[in-house]
Amino acid sequence: MDHSQSEQDGHQKQKQDHHFMEIPELDDDPFTEEDLQAIEAAFEAATSSLPKKRSSSPEDDGPDHKTQQRPQSESARRLLPNSVLALQHPNAFPLSPCRQANARMKYPVMMFGGEIKYSRTAVEVEKAALEILKNFQAKKKAVGQNAIGFDIEWKPTFKRGVPPGKAAVMQICGGTSCCYVMHIVHSGIPRSLQLLLEDSSILKVGVGIANDCLKVFKDYNVSTKAVEDLSYLAKRKVVEGLQNWGLASLTEKLICKELLKPNKIRLGNWEAKFLSKDQLRYAATDAFASWYLYEVLLSLPDAEKDTAHSQSEELRAVSL
Repeated sequence: MDHSQSEQDGHQKQKQDHHFMEIPELDDDPFTEEDLQAIEAAFEAATSSLPKKRSSSPEDDGPDHKTQQRPQSESARRLLPNSVLALQHPNAFPLSPCRQANARMKYPVMMFGGEIKYSRTAVEVEKAALEILKNFQAKKKAVGQNAIGFDIEWKPTFKRGVPPGKAAVMQICGGTSCCYVMHIVHSGIPRSLQLLLEDSSILKVGVGIANDCLKVFKDYNVSTKAVEDLSYLAKRKVVEGLQNWGLASLTEKLICKELLKPNKIRLGNWEAKFLSKDQLRYAATDAFASWYLYEVLLSLPDAEKDTAHSQSEELRAVSL
């Protein structure tokens, strides 16, 4: 058996011993010391913070390459295996699998992407409320009964015995295109907004909405009618929903989105002279999430009715 035949048998035995890792054979010569140094340099480049992209073509290897220099003659030059070259690509390891292996899945962030209409004077809030009423009536004629997402914000207190501030912001959203954020701590509740809140034909939806409406009544002596709590609706619609859903947890459960609730915004100063962009986005997204989740829940079958129906079907089958 000649030398080349012996080497081929050796290669075949190596592939049998390591059948789980296919490395292409590029020539019949064993790796030299220079080749091993080049492979080691390739792995070091792959794990560095800013790996340099390397072409797989041998003609692209310039003299300024950072890896070990090799002889330039064709007889001495060799191509590294493609599996090694691939490690040098800057996007070979975009994420560390160990970093999130046991972590909870991260959902995409839910964020309202439409127009946010901010009003803070009595005239501006009056105009906004009239616009909401007009749009609601038009939509009601087009698609029938419709609802609006409703929420409020107020300045919290961190001292015992000191009551929280008045309801400072009221946000209303009835679709994907526009949300209204009204700074009622400065404007009060003008007549048109009061009519909207007291209109029993306009369904207001939200999580914990009864408490929000009670606070509005105590702070402004305005009663809010026709409200529905999404938490109770979820209990009726979702079989495994026997818990008090919050807006964020309900958003994750139903639409697999993360509703951010940063304390620096949630517990911030909602009585400021003007709301910041982050506050406006936070307020609008909450109202939008309430409206959106209501539409999703409305499309789901009633879990209790389904259970009762299946039980009656089983009893009827037994009696037959």
